[in-house]
Amino acid sequence: MKIAEIRKLDTKELTTEATKLREEIAEIRRRVHMGETSNVRSLRNKRKDLARMLTVLTEQLAKESM
Repeated sequence: MKIAEIRKLDTKELTTEATKLREEIAEIRRRVHMGETSNVRSLRNKRKDLARMLTVLTEQLAKESM
């Protein structure tokens, strides 16, 4: 997900998307550990997307509290 797409989301949508992404990351980690998949790059990309979302969420919360 691009940063421009993430910035268009509001706070509530960001939290739900971050929760879904955390679940996907856990599932991918389980699959890699069990040997069901060897595509580690998808895990890396999901983690980066989560970091982007949390960064934008923090920025939005900081703006709201001012």
